[in-house]
Amino acid sequence: MTRTSPERSDASAPEDATIEKATAGEKLTDGIRLGTLEVRLARSAEEIDWAQALRYRVFYEEMAAIPSPEMQARGRDFDDYDGVADHLLVIDHSRGNGPDMVVGTYRLIRRPAAEKVGRFYSSDEYDIGRLASYPGEVLELGRSCVDAGYRTRGSMQLLWQGIAAYVFQHDIALMFGCASLPGTDPDAMAEPLSYLYHHHLAPADLRATALPERFVSLDRMAKEHIDPRRALNILPPLIKGYLRLGGFIGDGAVIDHQFNTTDVCIVVKTDLITDKYFKHYERRSRDSQTG
Repeated sequence: MTRTSPERSDASAPEDATIEKATAGEKLTDGIRLGTLEVRLARSAEEIDWAQALRYRVFYEEMAAIPSPEMQARGRDFDDYDGVADHLLVIDHSRGNGPDMVVGTYRLIRRPAAEKVGRFYSSDEYDIGRLASYPGEVLELGRSCVDAGYRTRGSMQLLWQGIAAYVFQHDIALMFGCASLPGTDPDAMAEPLSYLYHHHLAPADLRATALPERFVSLDRMAKEHIDPRRALNILPPLIKGYLRLGGFIGDGAVIDHQFNTTDVCIVVKTDLITDKYFKHYERRSRDSQTG
Protein backbone atom coordinates (compact mmCIF):
# COMPACT_ATOMS: atom_id res chain seq x y z
CA MET A 1 0.00 0.00 0.00
CA THR A 2 2.71 2.62 0.12
CA ARG A 3 0.96 4.76 -2.37
CA THR A 4 -0.71 1.68 -3.60
CA SER A 5 -2.52 0.13 -0.68
CA PRO A 6 -3.92 0.99 2.80
CA GLU A 7 -1.79 4.05 2.44
CA ARG A 8 -1.38 7.78 2.60
CA SER A 9 -4.83 9.30 2.64
CA ASP A 10 -7.59 10.66 4.79
CA ALA A 11 -9.79 7.84 3.57
CA SER A 12 -10.36 6.20 6.92
CA ALA A 13 -12.54 3.15 7.40
CA PRO A 14 -15.98 3.57 8.92
CA GLU A 15 -15.91 4.43 12.60
CA ASP A 16 -17.66 1.20 13.54
CA ALA A 17 -15.65 -0.83 11.01
CA THR A 18 -18.88 -1.97 9.38
CA ILE A 19 -18.83 -2.01 5.59
CA GLU A 20 -22.16 -2.09 3.81
CA LYS A 21 -23.19 -2.38 0.14
CA ALA A 22 -26.39 -1.45 -1.61
CA THR A 23 -27.57 -4.87 -2.81
CA ALA A 24 -25.90 -8.25 -2.69
CA GLY A 25 -26.30 -8.82 -6.43
CA GLU A 26 -25.00 -5.42 -7.50
CA LYS A 27 -21.80 -5.33 -9.56
CA LEU A 28 -19.16 -2.76 -8.80
CA THR A 29 -18.85 -1.93 -12.48
CA ASP A 30 -22.46 -0.74 -12.31
CA GLY A 31 -21.67 1.57 -9.41
CA ILE A 32 -23.03 2.16 -5.93
CA ARG A 33 -24.82 5.50 -5.48
CA LEU A 34 -25.30 7.91 -2.63
CA GLY A 35 -26.99 11.12 -3.77
CA THR A 36 -24.82 12.66 -6.49
CA LEU A 37 -21.89 10.41 -5.51
CA GLU A 38 -21.11 7.08 -7.12
CA VAL A 39 -18.34 4.58 -6.43
CA ARG A 40 -17.29 2.24 -9.24
CA LEU A 41 -14.29 1.00 -11.16
CA ALA A 42 -12.68 3.16 -13.82
CA ARG A 43 -14.00 2.24 -17.27
CA SER A 44 -11.40 3.86 -19.53
CA ALA A 45 -7.84 5.15 -19.76
CA GLU A 46 -9.30 8.64 -19.57
CA GLU A 47 -10.89 7.94 -16.19
CA ILE A 48 -7.61 6.48 -14.90
CA ASP A 49 -5.94 9.71 -16.01
CA TRP A 50 -8.47 11.67 -13.94
CA ALA A 51 -7.62 9.53 -10.90
CA GLN A 52 -3.92 10.21 -11.50
CA ALA A 53 -4.68 13.94 -11.58
CA LEU A 54 -6.42 13.71 -8.20
CA ARG A 55 -3.49 11.74 -6.79
CA TYR A 56 -1.09 14.40 -7.98
CA ARG A 57 -3.08 17.20 -6.35
CA VAL A 58 -3.29 15.39 -3.03
CA PHE A 59 0.16 13.80 -2.83
CA TYR A 60 2.34 16.43 -4.48
CA GLU A 61 0.51 19.73 -4.17
CA GLU A 62 -1.22 19.24 -0.82
CA MET A 63 1.15 16.84 0.95
CA ALA A 64 4.34 18.25 -0.68
CA ALA A 65 5.75 14.98 -1.96
CA ILE A 66 8.56 15.30 -4.50
CA PRO A 67 7.42 14.49 -8.07
CA SER A 68 9.61 13.32 -10.92
CA PRO A 69 10.13 15.91 -13.68
CA GLU A 70 7.71 13.99 -15.93
CA MET A 71 5.06 13.87 -13.21
CA GLN A 72 5.46 17.58 -12.60
CA ALA A 73 5.18 18.37 -16.30
CA ARG A 74 2.03 16.26 -16.69
CA GLY A 75 0.47 17.07 -13.33
CA ARG A 76 -0.17 13.36 -12.82
CA ASP A 77 0.95 10.69 -10.33
CA PHE A 78 1.67 7.49 -12.26
CA ASP A 79 3.81 4.36 -12.42
CA ASP A 80 3.96 0.97 -14.14
CA TYR A 81 1.22 -0.50 -11.96
CA ASP A 82 -1.50 1.84 -13.20
CA GLY A 83 -1.82 -0.05 -16.47
CA VAL A 84 -2.51 -3.42 -14.81
CA ALA A 85 -4.50 -2.36 -11.72
CA ASP A 86 -8.18 -1.77 -11.16
CA HIS A 87 -8.94 1.81 -10.13
CA LEU A 88 -11.79 2.43 -7.72
CA LEU A 89 -13.30 5.88 -8.20
CA VAL A 90 -15.64 8.07 -6.21
CA ILE A 91 -17.43 10.27 -8.73
CA ASP A 92 -19.54 13.36 -8.03
CA HIS A 93 -22.00 13.65 -10.91
CA SER A 94 -22.83 17.22 -9.93
CA ARG A 95 -19.35 18.27 -11.14
CA GLY A 96 -20.01 17.56 -14.80
CA ASN A 97 -18.14 15.07 -16.97
CA GLY A 98 -14.40 15.53 -16.71
CA PRO A 99 -11.38 15.32 -14.39
CA ASP A 100 -13.09 17.27 -11.59
CA MET A 101 -15.79 14.65 -11.19
CA VAL A 102 -13.32 12.15 -9.66
CA VAL A 103 -13.14 13.06 -5.98
CA GLY A 104 -11.72 9.86 -4.51
CA THR A 105 -9.69 6.87 -5.63
CA TYR A 106 -8.06 3.63 -4.50
CA ARG A 107 -5.76 1.45 -6.59
CA LEU A 108 -6.47 -2.28 -6.41
CA ILE A 109 -3.84 -4.85 -7.47
CA ARG A 110 -4.59 -8.58 -7.45
CA ARG A 111 -1.99 -11.30 -7.89
CA PRO A 112 -2.48 -11.73 -11.67
CA ALA A 113 -1.97 -7.98 -12.15
CA ALA A 114 1.18 -7.95 -10.00
CA GLU A 115 2.57 -10.87 -12.02
CA LYS A 116 2.40 -8.73 -15.16
CA VAL A 117 4.79 -6.22 -13.57
CA GLY A 118 6.83 -8.91 -11.83
CA ARG A 119 6.07 -7.97 -8.22
CA PHE A 120 3.70 -6.16 -5.91
CA TYR A 121 4.35 -2.48 -5.26
CA SER A 122 4.91 -3.06 -1.53
CA SER A 123 7.90 -5.30 -2.27
CA ASP A 124 10.00 -2.14 -2.73
CA GLU A 125 9.79 -1.68 1.04
CA TYR A 126 8.87 -5.06 2.54
CA ASP A 127 9.53 -8.76 2.18
CA ILE A 128 5.94 -9.77 1.43
CA GLY A 129 6.63 -13.35 0.39
CA ARG A 130 4.23 -14.79 2.98
CA LEU A 131 1.47 -12.45 1.82
CA ALA A 132 2.01 -12.88 -1.92
CA SER A 133 1.86 -16.69 -1.58
CA TYR A 134 -1.14 -16.72 0.76
CA PRO A 135 -3.75 -19.31 -0.32
CA GLY A 136 -6.61 -17.80 -2.26
CA GLU A 137 -6.84 -14.39 -3.90
CA VAL A 138 -4.88 -11.51 -2.40
CA LEU A 139 -5.32 -7.79 -2.94
CA GLU A 140 -2.82 -4.97 -2.56
CA LEU A 141 -4.45 -1.64 -1.76
CA GLY A 142 -2.75 1.64 -2.47
CA ARG A 143 -2.65 5.14 -3.89
CA SER A 144 -5.70 6.06 -1.84
CA CYS A 145 -6.74 9.69 -1.67
CA VAL A 146 -9.83 11.85 -1.42
CA ASP A 147 -10.34 15.46 -2.49
CA ALA A 148 -10.10 17.83 0.48
CA GLY A 149 -13.71 18.91 0.06
CA TYR A 150 -15.02 15.35 0.28
CA ARG A 151 -13.35 13.98 3.41
CA THR A 152 -16.66 13.34 5.11
CA ARG A 153 -18.09 10.24 6.69
CA GLY A 154 -20.47 9.70 3.78
CA SER A 155 -17.75 9.81 1.15
CA MET A 156 -15.52 7.54 3.19
CA GLN A 157 -18.33 5.04 3.74
CA LEU A 158 -19.00 4.98 0.00
CA LEU A 159 -15.34 4.35 -0.83
CA TRP A 160 -15.19 1.49 1.65
CA GLN A 161 -18.43 0.06 0.34
CA GLY A 162 -16.71 -0.14 -3.03
CA ILE A 163 -13.75 -2.00 -1.52
CA ALA A 164 -16.10 -4.41 0.26
CA ALA A 165 -17.96 -5.07 -3.00
CA TYR A 166 -14.66 -5.73 -4.80
CA VAL A 167 -13.51 -8.09 -2.04
CA PHE A 168 -16.80 -9.97 -2.21
CA GLN A 169 -16.93 -10.24 -6.00
CA HIS A 170 -13.34 -11.46 -6.36
CA ASP A 171 -13.36 -13.68 -3.26
CA ILE A 172 -10.37 -11.85 -1.79
CA ALA A 173 -8.89 -13.72 1.20
CA LEU A 174 -6.25 -11.20 2.24
CA MET A 175 -5.64 -7.48 1.75
CA PHE A 176 -2.35 -5.73 2.37
CA GLY A 177 -0.41 -2.59 1.60
CA CYS A 178 1.53 0.23 3.18
CA ALA A 179 0.02 2.98 5.31
CA SER A 180 1.85 6.11 6.34
CA LEU A 181 2.46 8.28 9.36
CA PRO A 182 3.51 11.88 8.59
CA GLY A 183 7.16 12.73 9.18
CA THR A 184 10.49 10.94 8.88
CA ASP A 185 11.72 10.97 12.49
CA PRO A 186 10.75 7.64 14.09
CA ASP A 187 11.76 8.86 17.54
CA ALA A 188 9.16 11.62 17.29
CA MET A 189 6.47 8.96 16.78
CA ALA A 190 7.93 6.41 19.20
CA GLU A 191 4.67 5.89 21.11
CA PRO A 192 2.33 5.15 18.18
CA LEU A 193 4.95 2.96 16.46
CA SER A 194 5.58 1.04 19.67
CA TYR A 195 1.84 0.71 20.27
CA LEU A 196 1.47 -0.90 16.84
CA TYR A 197 4.34 -3.28 17.59
CA HIS A 198 3.13 -4.39 21.01
CA HIS A 199 -0.60 -4.54 20.29
CA HIS A 200 -1.05 -5.27 16.57
CA LEU A 201 2.00 -7.15 15.29
CA ALA A 202 0.97 -9.71 12.67
CA PRO A 203 1.26 -13.40 13.50
CA ALA A 204 4.34 -15.04 12.02
CA ASP A 205 2.53 -16.58 9.05
CA LEU A 206 1.17 -13.15 7.99
CA ARG A 207 4.12 -11.01 8.98
CA ALA A 208 5.76 -8.92 6.29
CA THR A 209 9.18 -7.57 7.32
CA ALA A 210 10.81 -4.34 6.18
CA LEU A 211 13.75 -4.96 3.87
CA PRO A 212 17.01 -5.10 5.85
CA GLU A 213 18.47 -1.98 4.27
CA ARG A 214 15.28 -0.01 5.05
CA PHE A 215 14.29 -1.57 8.38
CA VAL A 216 13.43 0.87 11.19
CA SER A 217 12.44 -0.73 14.50
CA LEU A 218 8.87 -0.24 15.70
CA ASP A 219 9.79 -1.34 19.23
CA ARG A 220 10.93 2.02 20.57
CA MET A 221 9.19 2.05 23.96
CA ALA A 222 8.44 -0.59 26.58
CA LYS A 223 4.83 -1.75 26.48
CA GLU A 224 4.15 -0.62 30.05
CA HIS A 225 5.15 2.95 29.20
CA ILE A 226 2.63 3.30 26.37
CA ASP A 227 -0.71 5.05 26.79
CA PRO A 228 -2.85 3.13 24.23
CA ARG A 229 -5.55 5.78 24.06
CA ARG A 230 -3.05 8.54 23.37
CA ALA A 231 -1.16 6.42 20.85
CA LEU A 232 -4.37 5.64 18.95
CA ASN A 233 -5.31 9.32 18.83
CA ILE A 234 -1.96 10.09 17.18
CA LEU A 235 -2.35 7.47 14.46
CA PRO A 236 -3.69 8.64 11.08
CA PRO A 237 -7.36 7.82 10.35
CA LEU A 238 -6.48 5.29 7.66
CA ILE A 239 -4.36 3.17 9.99
CA LYS A 240 -7.00 3.32 12.72
CA GLY A 241 -9.56 2.21 10.16
CA TYR A 242 -7.57 -0.87 9.25
CA LEU A 243 -7.07 -1.71 12.92
CA ARG A 244 -10.85 -1.55 13.42
CA LEU A 245 -11.17 -4.11 10.65
CA GLY A 246 -8.86 -6.43 12.60
CA GLY A 247 -5.74 -5.43 10.70
CA PHE A 248 -2.20 -6.42 11.68
CA ILE A 249 1.13 -4.62 11.28
CA GLY A 250 4.27 -6.03 9.69
CA ASP A 251 7.61 -5.91 11.49
CA GLY A 252 9.59 -2.74 10.94
CA ALA A 253 8.82 0.69 9.53
CA VAL A 254 10.28 2.28 6.39
CA ILE A 255 11.21 5.95 5.95
CA ASP A 256 10.00 7.42 2.66
CA HIS A 257 11.82 10.69 2.12
CA GLN A 258 10.09 11.39 -1.20
CA PHE A 259 6.72 11.52 0.54
CA ASN A 260 8.02 12.74 3.93
CA THR A 261 6.39 9.78 5.67
CA THR A 262 7.10 6.73 7.80
CA ASP A 263 5.42 3.66 6.35
CA VAL A 264 4.08 0.54 8.02
CA CYS A 265 2.77 -2.59 6.33
CA ILE A 266 -0.89 -3.39 6.98
CA VAL A 267 -2.43 -6.86 6.62
CA VAL A 268 -6.18 -7.53 6.82
CA LYS A 269 -7.84 -10.95 6.57
CA THR A 270 -11.10 -10.34 4.81
CA ASP A 271 -13.18 -12.90 6.69
CA LEU A 272 -13.95 -10.15 9.20
CA ILE A 273 -15.24 -7.91 6.41
CA THR A 274 -17.33 -10.61 4.78
CA ASP A 275 -18.75 -11.71 8.14
CA LYS A 276 -19.99 -8.16 8.76
CA TYR A 277 -21.20 -7.98 5.16
CA PHE A 278 -23.37 -11.10 5.46
CA LYS A 279 -24.67 -10.13 8.90
CA HIS A 280 -25.76 -6.82 7.40
CA TYR A 281 -27.79 -8.52 4.67
CA GLU A 282 -29.23 -11.12 7.01
CA ARG A 283 -30.44 -8.25 9.18
CA ARG A 284 -31.90 -6.38 6.18
CA SER A 285 -33.64 -9.55 5.02
CA ARG A 286 -35.23 -10.13 8.41
CA ASP A 287 -36.30 -6.47 8.60
CA SER A 288 -37.93 -6.63 5.16
CA GLN A 289 -39.85 -9.76 6.10
CA THR A 290 -41.18 -8.27 9.32
CA GLY A 291 -41.57 -4.67 8.21
